[in-house]
Amino acid sequence: MADTNTRKRRGGGRAGAAARRGAAVIDQMPWNPPINIDRPTEPLGPEGVEAIHDGAMRILEEIGIEFYNQEALEILRDAGCIVNGDNVRMGRDFVMEMVAKAPSTFTITPRNPNHTIEIGGKTMLFGNVSSPPNYWDMEIGKKVPGNREMCRNLLKLTQYFNCIHFAGGYPVEPVDLHASVRHLDVLYDKLTLTDKAMHAYSLGKERVEDVMEMVRIAGGLGHEEFEASPRMYTNINSTSPLKHDHPMIDGCLRLARRGQAIVVTPFTLAGAMAPVTMAGAVAQSLAEALCAIALFQYVRPGIPCVIGTFTSNVDMKSGAPAFGTPEYIRSTQMTGQMARFYGLPLRSSGVCAANVPDGQAVWETSNSLWAAVQSGTNMVYHAAGWLEGGLIASPEKFIMDCEILQQIQRYMQPEICATGPDEIALEAIRAVGNDGHFFGIQHTQDRYTTAFYQPFLSDWKNYEGWEVAGGIWTAERAHLMFKEIINSFEAPPMDEAIREELADFVARRKAEGGAPTDF
Repeated sequence: MADTNTRKRRGGGRAGAAARRGAAVIDQMPWNPPINIDRPTEPLGPEGVEAIHDGAMRILEEIGIEFYNQEALEILRDAGCIVNGDNVRMGRDFVMEMVAKAPSTFTITPRNPNHTIEIGGKTMLFGNVSSPPNYWDMEIGKKVPGNREMCRNLLKLTQYFNCIHFAGGYPVEPVDLHASVRHLDVLYDKLTLTDKAMHAYSLGKERVEDVMEMVRIAGGLGHEEFEASPRMYTNINSTSPLKHDHPMIDGCLRLARRGQAIVVTPFTLAGAMAPVTMAGAVAQSLAEALCAIALFQYVRPGIPCVIGTFTSNVDMKSGAPAFGTPEYIRSTQMTGQMARFYGLPLRSSGVCAANVPDGQAVWETSNSLWAAVQSGTNMVYHAAGWLEGGLIASPEKFIMDCEILQQIQRYMQPEICATGPDEIALEAIRAVGNDGHFFGIQHTQDRYTTAFYQPFLSDWKNYEGWEVAGGIWTAERAHLMFKEIINSFEAPPMDEAIREELADFVARRKAEGGAPTDF
C-alpha cells in the first residue's frame, strides 16, 4: 500500500486522478482527523439541560444502579455511597466532584505515533464497525457467520482508509476461533495489520490483561512507559435499565489502574430498555454512564473517560431497534449538550437498521453521522461497515460509508468558508462580466484541482455514460474496490523482533488455556 501519510493532495478530473494515484486503488484524502468548525446543534434550553441533569441525579440518588461487581461495591461503600446489596445510590455532589476530575481532552498514542489521536475538544474521530457476529457476503447474496479471514479483510480496510482513525473491537466476530483464544488471534492480526489506536473488550481479567500486554509489546514499551499515558482504550455498555455487570467493570478497573482510556456507553432503546420519551431515555443513559465514570475517577483521579450515547428507539410494531431516526438524531444532540455540561468527551455511532448495503443503509447511516457532527461528537464508533442494527458487517458498506466520512472531512475544511479577496473573486466576476463563463479564466485554472470534493466511489456520469460503462450500482462498485484494496494491501511495517515476541506471547497464552468462557 502506498504511504497514505505522505500522499499528495487531490487533483481534478477522473483522468488526472487516475494518473496521479498510480498503482493506488483510490486517490483518497490524507490522514487528517477533522476539526468540527460548526456550532453544535443544541435543542435544549438552559431549563432543559437542568431538567435532564436533575433527572439523572435523582435516578442515582433515589433509585440507584445495580453493580454486579463486588470490588466496585466495596470501593463505592468506601467512597460514602449507600450500598444495599448490589444497589448503589450516590449523591449528586459526589458524582459531580468525581466527574470533574476527568480530563476534557487527552491523547491515545498507538504503535505508530503518526496515528496518535486527540480525543475531546472539537476533534472528530471515526472508527470501524465493531462486534457483529455476521458478515454480508455479496458474492452469494447472504449473511454468513464471521470468520478470521473476513475479520482480517475488514482490518485491512481499517488500516487502508485514512478517514478511519481508530481500530474498534473485532470488525466481525471470527466465530471459527474458539472464544477462549479469539482475543489473542484477533489482537495479533490487529496489531500486525494496523498501526492505529487499539481497543480491548472488557470481558474479564485475562482478556484485558492479555490485550494490554500485547499493545505494550507492539509499541516496544516498558511497563512504566505504557502506563504513563493512554496507549489504548476500552468501551463498556451498561446493562440497561440501571445495571453494570461484573466483567465490564472489572476490565475498566484494571485499565484505569494502568492509565488507559475508558468509554462508557449505555445502550438505551427508548420504549424497551428506557422510557419512551427521549428526555427520559437520555436522563437514564446519563445516570448509567456517570455513576461508572465516578467510580473510575475515585479509583484513579484524572483517568481519561469518554461518555457515550447509544440512545435510539425501537419499532413499536415489532420491538426491533431503529437507528438513524429523528429521535436518534435528537437524543444524540441532547447528549452532546449534556457532555459539554459535564466537561466530558462524547462518543456516538454511525449506525443503521438496514439489512443490506442499499439506500436505507445509506440514509440511516448518513443521518447518524450528521447527528454526530451536530452533537459535537469526538469519537464516532461503527462509522463504517455496520448493518442490521449491529448484527452484520459489510465490506461494501464500509467503503460506501468512507465516502460519507471523506465528505464530512472536506465539509469541515475552513477554506470552503474563507472570505478573503481571492474567495470573493470580484476581479474574476469583473473579467467574465455578463455574458462569459468561468471555466477558462485564470482564477478557475489556478484552483480547479482543489476547489471541490472529488469522490472515489460516487459515479457522476450521466445515465448513458453509466450504462455504457456497465451500469454498475454503488454496492457493486464498492465490492470491486474492496477486492482491489485487499489484493494490493501491504501491512504497516513492524520490527521483526517485536512480531516474534507477539507471536510467542500468543502461543504461550494459548498453551495456558487463554481466557475462561463462562460469560
